[in-house]
Amino acid sequence: MVNMPDTPPSEASDAASVVLPALSPAAGPVPLARTPGWLPWLVLILGGTAAVGLGLAWNTQQRLKALEPELVKRQQASQEQVTEARLLSKQAHDTAVETASKLSLLEARVAESALQRSQVEELISSLSRSRDESVVADVEAALRVAQQQAAITGSAEPLVAVLKQADERLARYNQPRLERVRRAVARDLDRVRSVALVDLPSLSIRLDEAVRLVDELPLLSTPERRSATRPVAPAAGASAVAAGSAPASASATGFTLPWGNAPWWQAWTRVGGDIWGEVRGLVRVTQIKQPEAMLIAPEQAFFLRENLKLRLLNARLALLSRQFDQAQTDLNQAQQSLDRYFDSSSRRVNSAQELVRQVASQSRQVVLPRPDDTLAALAAAAAGR
Repeated sequence: MVNMPDTPPSEASDAASVVLPALSPAAGPVPLARTPGWLPWLVLILGGTAAVGLGLAWNTQQRLKALEPELVKRQQASQEQVTEARLLSKQAHDTAVETASKLSLLEARVAESALQRSQVEELISSLSRSRDESVVADVEAALRVAQQQAAITGSAEPLVAVLKQADERLARYNQPRLERVRRAVARDLDRVRSVALVDLPSLSIRLDEAVRLVDELPLLSTPERRSATRPVAPAAGASAVAAGSAPASASATGFTLPWGNAPWWQAWTRVGGDIWGEVRGLVRVTQIKQPEAMLIAPEQAFFLRENLKLRLLNARLALLSRQFDQAQTDLNQAQQSLDRYFDSSSRRVNSAQELVRQVASQSRQVVLPRPDDTLAALAAAAAGR
């Protein structure tokens, strides 16, 4: 069921009049419907709106045409500005690089100037230093240099010389404020002089002498040949034989006996002495503590002597380089070789042993004293105390 809207009777009759003919197939031609009254106004409004829109579009088109050259000009100007900006940026970059290089050069010059200024200030301060401070500084510098030289050379001579010079300089200066320094110098000088140092030149000379004697030292395997000593007949018997007996025997027999006309016991004693002398010359009995020393062959004796020379030369080099432990080791081995393989009854062997023994006893490490009292007194004087 469809609800129809409420309409006035007149309008309902009109609608019925309009619809009914359409429903009947036998009706005649349909009359035209009336146009609403608001339709023309609508068309008018739409036409005005369209006209206004067309006008606005035409106006906008004209304005766009007018703005297009301006936009082109502005775009060209912008491109020119961009190009100019790039050029300026490149110039600014080059300028910054050049400025940085100049700045680094200026910094280097400033640093050099600061160094020169500090040197000049130090020079001025050293020139403006008082005489007392100059003396104290010079003495301290000389002492430190002498201490280094003494440590390098192993000799106390540099310290002794510098302390003497400092004492003489302070004595000439005669300043009461530096009297304490002078007393400290005297104490250090006495302490340095009291140290017994190693006399390296004399030890080197003794080792050279020992090396020279090695070739002349007799070995136990090849001892020196001793000359046979013959016993001398008594002077009285000899004079008696010379006085009367010799002419008689000579005249009787025509030749002279070795013992002449001496008694028979004197003759046998003399003959026995001669035989014993010959035997002693041929045979030698020696007590040897090292039996291996007798096994040295003649061709090995050369290498034994050369080895002993090398030991002594190594000890000499160790002394000159102040390696006293190595020198003691080489000297002990050389002493053992002399005692084991060489004839201790020979005077030359004893001389070589004595030389090696003296060098070994004097080759010792000596600590040089430090001038601490003088350095402390100089520090106190520099501080003004």
